[in-house]
Amino acid sequence: MSKLADNSQTQKLRFKCVCAYDGTDFCGWQSQLNNLSIQDCIETRLSEIFKEKIRIHASGRTDAGVHADAQVFHFDANWKHSDTALLSAIRVSLPESLQISSLKKVSQDFHARYSVVSKRYIYKIYEGQASPKIARYHWSIGNRKLDLDAINDASKLLIGTHDFTSFSASRGTDSKDNPIKTLFQLDAKRNGKVITITTRGSGYMYKMVRMLVGALVDVGLGKFTKADIKKILDAQKRGSYRFATAPSKGLSLNKVFY
Repeated sequence: MSKLADNSQTQKLRFKCVCAYDGTDFCGWQSQLNNLSIQDCIETRLSEIFKEKIRIHASGRTDAGVHADAQVFHFDANWKHSDTALLSAIRVSLPESLQISSLKKVSQDFHARYSVVSKRYIYKIYEGQASPKIARYHWSIGNRKLDLDAINDASKLLIGTHDFTSFSASRGTDSKDNPIKTLFQLDAKRNGKVITITTRGSGYMYKMVRMLVGALVDVGLGKFTKADIKKILDAQKRGSYRFATAPSKGLSLNKVFY
C-alpha cells in the first residue's frame, strides 16, 4: 500500500476540489462506458491513491467539448496526510488537458451540487475566419458582424426567473429537471473580433446556455427580433422556434458560487 494512502481506522473526510479542463478531447464530465470522461480520469487516479473505488460528485455535468475554468467536485476518503500531499498525488498521471487547481477539507454539510447558489458561464464567439488555435475555443461565425445592442436588449427579457423549457434540449432522463431557473446576468461584450457572452444563473437545463447563445446570435444577425425571443420564452415548449444551438467548443464553466 502507498505510504500516502493509509486507510486504517481514519475518520472519513470530505474534500472540495476545483479543476480546470480543455473539453475538446473528452466525452464530457459524466462517466461513460468506453469513452474518455473527466469524471473517469479523476476517479481512476483517486482509486489508485486510495486502493479502493472513490466516487466524486460535481457541481453539474458539462457536455462533450465544453471547457471549465473552475469546475467543483467533492469526494470522501480516509487521509492522514496534508492537503498539499493529496493534491500533489492526484495531479500525478492526469492528462495535460485536465488540472486540479485546488483541494481543501470541508464539512460533511458541503455538497458540490446541492450547495450551489449560482454558476457563471462564458461563451466566446469570433467574428471572422478564425485560425485553428482560436477556432478550438471560439464559435467562428465567418465574415458576419453581430449587433450587440440588439443582443443586449433582447437579453434583458431573459434575466429574472422564468420557465426556460424552450431553451433546453431533452436528455431523455431529465423529465424531473425543474425548468424554472433564475438568470442574474446575461450580456454580450466585444473586444476586437471576439464577442464574449456571460451568463450567471441559479442553474441551467441541458444545453440551455448554448441554446440561449444560439438564439441571441440570430438576434445579432437580424434573423430574430426581441419580440421573437419573448415568444420563444413564453411558449415554454421545445422546438417552438427553430434556431441554432451554439457549438460546445465556445463554452466554458467559469465559476461556481456557494
